[in-house]
Amino acid sequence: MRNSTLLFLVKKEGEAITEICLAMKKRGFGKGRYNGVGGKVEEGETIEYAVKRETQEEISVVVEDIHKCAELAFTFPHNESWNQLVHVYFAFSWEGEPLESEEMKPYWFSVNDIPYKEMWPDDIFWLPNVLQGKYVKGAFTFGE
Repeated sequence: MRNSTLLFLVKKEGEAITEICLAMKKRGFGKGRYNGVGGKVEEGETIEYAVKRETQEEISVVVEDIHKCAELAFTFPHNESWNQLVHVYFAFSWEGEPLESEEMKPYWFSVNDIPYKEMWPDDIFWLPNVLQGKYVKGAFTFGE
């Protein structure tokens, strides 16, 4: 199972997360779904370096201070090359504004208006918990 990363830019009022940046995937794995930004950890990279690199590549934002909020194992029995352990992070501060790339188009959503029906079906089960400050470890198996 390969390591992958996922990062969400989030805005807070006091201690509560009020907004989240989701990006519409424009091509490849996950096309047509909203998600955070991230991807594969390349050989020789740390997970933290990979999440920062992917964020800059996909939405032109530089993050330094990241906070791990979940670790999720995804299994695809019909295509084992998709199996991955995803390390999920929040960033509460960053440099630059999220910009569209060839791969991702970012949008800001209120946490009360997250478009779960346009996301991966597992997101509804774990994302609300991490938005409430809980650390989540989970495992999901997908059919075809």
